[in-house]
Amino acid sequence: MTDALEERIRLCDMLERVAAEDRDALGELYRMTSARLFGICLRICGDRSSAEDVLHDVYAIIWKRAGAFQVGSIYPVAWLATIARNRSIDWVRSHGRRPMRPIEEAFAIADDTQDQAVTAERAETVQRLYDCLNELTHAQRDAIRTAFVDGMTYAEIADARGVPLGTMKSWVRRGLLQLRGCVGDD
Repeated sequence: MTDALEERIRLCDMLERVAAEDRDALGELYRMTSARLFGICLRICGDRSSAEDVLHDVYAIIWKRAGAFQVGSIYPVAWLATIARNRSIDWVRSHGRRPMRPIEEAFAIADDTQDQAVTAERAETVQRLYDCLNELTHAQRDAIRTAFVDGMTYAEIADARGVPLGTMKSWVRRGLLQLRGCVGDD
């Protein structure tokens, strides 16, 4: 069993326990995921203090919504990252600003201690993701990168690209489905 699969199983277990209101499980989930989620929050919010506040909100949301997570429907890290992304975007909207930092800063915070095997596995996964991204149309690739890396909403991207919101949503959805099929379940 690979480390990634073992981590996925542990995260699913933690989420099930959090859904049953196990506070220790929430603490363990925090230890397992806070660096990654903080990187997302920092990237979108733009400053450390705001990102810390948003991260606190993220775990409060996870505590309330853990029962909604369905094993097998989505990777647990993707589910958690989506909560962090959406909460960060909400924060930016409510504060009327969009400070951005280079994406490398988010990765540097999220990956503070890695052994060589994990680094090699991650590099292989990242390369596969880039290869799959390159198979998308330019419009799909641009929309996905802008939404998930820059933290823009679909409406903001549609407005910036001069396309209808429904078109933008279709590009992202079709692109994500194609990515899912390309990257696979391993």
